[in-house]
Amino acid sequence: MNSPVYQTVIVGGGFTGLFTALHLAHEHYPRPVILIDKNKRFCFKPLLYEYFDGEMDSSQVVPHFSELLKCSGVIFVQDTVQSIDLHKWEVELASGNSYKYSNLVLALGSVTSYPHVEGAKENAFPFWTEADAITLDRHLRNCLQKAIQTEDVEQRRKLLTVVVVGGGASGVEMVATLADFLPHWYGVLGGNTAEIRVILLNHGQKILDGDINDPLRPIAETELKKRTVKISIILRAEATVVHPNAVEYKSHNELKILPTYTTIWTAGTSTHPLIQDLPILPEHRDNHGRPLVTPTMQLLDFPEVFAGGDCAAVQNTSLPPIAQVAYQQGVNIAQNLKALALGKDPQPAKVNIRGTMLKLGLNDAVANLFNIFEVAGEPAHLIRQGTYLTLLPTPIHNFKVTTEWLDEEIFHHYINRRNMDQEVLHAVELLSAGVVSILVARKLLKMLGDHGKGE
Repeated sequence: MNSPVYQTVIVGGGFTGLFTALHLAHEHYPRPVILIDKNKRFCFKPLLYEYFDGEMDSSQVVPHFSELLKCSGVIFVQDTVQSIDLHKWEVELASGNSYKYSNLVLALGSVTSYPHVEGAKENAFPFWTEADAITLDRHLRNCLQKAIQTEDVEQRRKLLTVVVVGGGASGVEMVATLADFLPHWYGVLGGNTAEIRVILLNHGQKILDGDINDPLRPIAETELKKRTVKISIILRAEATVVHPNAVEYKSHNELKILPTYTTIWTAGTSTHPLIQDLPILPEHRDNHGRPLVTPTMQLLDFPEVFAGGDCAAVQNTSLPPIAQVAYQQGVNIAQNLKALALGKDPQPAKVNIRGTMLKLGLNDAVANLFNIFEVAGEPAHLIRQGTYLTLLPTPIHNFKVTTEWLDEEIFHHYINRRNMDQEVLHAVELLSAGVVSILVARKLLKMLGDHGKGE
């Protein structure tokens, strides 16, 4: 076999891929780095709901890779990976181009799964990417516009009914978001907001079952009841067929139908097809078909290849498919790539789960911080957004977005001038407790100090 060229190729620009690239640049990695993704924008998935409902804009949630990688030295290639040849150490693209590598990072994430449900892929809306959010936004606005114009009661009922399939974290966040902002949209059009119906269809006996957010269920159930319109939760309901204008489901061995023009699919994911096609032995994969990696994040039979995030599983370790895991694995992969380049041994990755958070409607959330205490309502909303904003890629982007958020959320909304001292104290306590970076906390304190002097 020919000797490989000395460059590192990263396939996939999600959390693991992007943060691997950024940390390689930060650590002055001595080899060229190429990041390949089919999209021109990075999607910060935890904040996709904020982008969807208009709380945050595209520059904050789906920034361009070109912006994030500016001056990093990382080469960004927007293209679709056609195949990965682990034996030839080569990645082939749909454009016909190909890249040899000395090290490869697999960071392809997972894909939406429609397990044996007829019509789901064709008729249900996924919610996984910026394009998904835009498509669903346009569809819902169109439904509301048609509803306001029709006098047919049954037709209007279908237009104003939204069914979300899947009671995991994504499904719960989706119904909470819809139940708050759909009535607002329809009310602006002059419609009767009481006609809006939001339904969660869950196969299991309880929502968030088996999810890392399972401990938050009692608080989540309470917060869901506070939404602008009532959320109907149907448990032990197995979706069987998705039609363009209805969802069929089985409950207690009885077949039932929900008339709707909008079915949103959040019922699961599966291994990326490119990962499935890799020449990896079945015994070196987990039960979901993901390749097993060593504690140093390397493939068992191909140590020059690293993998992390949703598309891989660490041996003898169970980690949830969440952003903070993928982010930390990206950092560890970068450190080990640099170690190899310098002739040193790679070290086992260390992942620290800092807690979990759920968005539960506009300006509402629930958070479990470090498994020590739980917070709900607007304080949890501030904690959630502040925490995620500190993870936004690159210090420049992070500071820009965080200061925009602080200005909007803290100064214009959260702090009441008539009760300034108490509210400022509470806000600063939230921020200085590690919710946002020390830099931003100091910025907040300085701005508040300057504001106080000017009163």
